[in-house]
Amino acid sequence: MLVSDFDFELPESLIAKAPLPHRDGAKLLCLENESLTDSQINRLPELVQAGDIWVINDTKVIPARLVGQKPSGGKVEILLLEPLNEDHVWSAWGKANKPLQVGTVVEISETFFAEVLKRDGKNIEVRLRSTNPNQDVGQAIEANGHMPLPPYINRPDSEEDKKRYQTVFAEHNGAVAAPTAGLHFTPELMQAMEEAGATFVHVTLHVGPGTFQPVQVESLADHRMHEEAYIISEDSAQDINQAKQAGKRIVAVGTTSLRTLEAAGQSGELQAGTGRTDIFISPGYQFKMTDALLTNFHLPKSTLLMLVSALAGKENVMAAYQHAIQHAYRFYSYGDAMFVRNNK
Repeated sequence: MLVSDFDFELPESLIAKAPLPHRDGAKLLCLENESLTDSQINRLPELVQAGDIWVINDTKVIPARLVGQKPSGGKVEILLLEPLNEDHVWSAWGKANKPLQVGTVVEISETFFAEVLKRDGKNIEVRLRSTNPNQDVGQAIEANGHMPLPPYINRPDSEEDKKRYQTVFAEHNGAVAAPTAGLHFTPELMQAMEEAGATFVHVTLHVGPGTFQPVQVESLADHRMHEEAYIISEDSAQDINQAKQAGKRIVAVGTTSLRTLEAAGQSGELQAGTGRTDIFISPGYQFKMTDALLTNFHLPKSTLLMLVSALAGKENVMAAYQHAIQHAYRFYSYGDAMFVRNNK
């Protein structure tokens, strides 16, 4: 298959630039085989089957975008990606008018600094340092960092984004992008789903910025995914495996939950523990763990669109996307959602 097989025209007006007033106010398009049904997120309890396991990603987005200046006064943007050691060294992306030089100390605030240790294009390593005796590095990131909104939102982050670009069940710091299907949930909606027979089980996958990176090759066979870290507890693995053995549905809330399930469940049984995955799921993939998926609408030619197509069938998914465009569904991180079943 070719990347161009997953292209479509999306009107700019359908890209959601801000969240709806209410988390559970989004529209929901249900795709089962070739059948499409228009619904609402707040009607998710109607889709629950008794004994369902709904797997949610409890990663927490950190305010990973740091804005500072070089000693010369030039503006610098640093997107923190992942901590590399206990000495506050991070892998990051750097952006400046002129390439950042090794040894440059970027001033984020009067008491918060980032020293460039290595550079390879936009990829850099920085050591973060706080000189405020009342503020450690983690607190300095929280105080000075900006929410790393996706590039297609194309506006400064706001105070509202600190709350809304975060799931209500976010727990473990480490993501630089939100697991966006989870943004639709409220405590009240989750309670209603539990009353309908669902059980929510947590996994953690720290979403990296590679999720927004365009595929640089034309043949899917040549693509290599970015790597992300995940954690699955013993209790979560046991709950999911027992439900699977009992013939209950495993529903992934978002592509990150699905990738975690499939990466750690290649044997047909979910393995607890920590790991890293670069699993690339595209049409032809045989799912081991996942029976259904709740997901937002994705970028043209993206690996996430390919993943959804692997689960529900490419022709079905592309037809669903055309239906969504014709019916003014909102796309991407702050947009509406789809519920799809494994069409195998």
